[in-house]
Amino acid sequence: MTNTATTTTPATPATSAGTNTSATGGSEHRAEAKTRFNAAVQEAKAGAAALRAEAGERANAYRSQARGKSGSLAADAKGYGEEAKTKGRELANEGKAKLSGGIASLSRMVADNAHVVDEKLGAQYGDYARTASRSLDDTANRLDQKSLDELTEDGREFVRKSPGLAIGMAAVAGYMLSRIFGGSRR
Repeated sequence: MTNTATTTTPATPATSAGTNTSATGGSEHRAEAKTRFNAAVQEAKAGAAALRAEAGERANAYRSQARGKSGSLAADAKGYGEEAKTKGRELANEGKAKLSGGIASLSRMVADNAHVVDEKLGAQYGDYARTASRSLDDTANRLDQKSLDELTEDGREFVRKSPGLAIGMAAVAGYMLSRIFGGSRR
């Protein structure tokens, strides 16, 4: 026969103490884990603050380097601008002198050939050629006497007074230049 009766043993002080110890030990572990977690959070916050401070210092260093370089580049650009302005003025003066010389040369050529026009077409047309020669010579002299600033202002005044004529002249000049330079490609 089998004994089916079970015996219950009363709780012993060691068993109940072990249960209490594990409950108390769990609280202690939780408290220790919480303390460690809070310490880690505080350490992470301190590390983030240190990184933020270091990043700020580096940003300030880069900013000051950039300011120094931008100041240097601005000074260089200003120097190049002044140099280009001077060189442009020199080239414009040379161009003005060449244009004046070309007009004077054209005037002399027309004056030298006025007698041929007299012979071929008549005295009246020869006089037209001489008048054109004097007009070209006067234009060359006026061009020599005026400064670039005066010529620029004269050009602006002409455009203000006759904008349609100025646009037409620019279109004709552009067409002629395109024919001159475009013809060399063929």
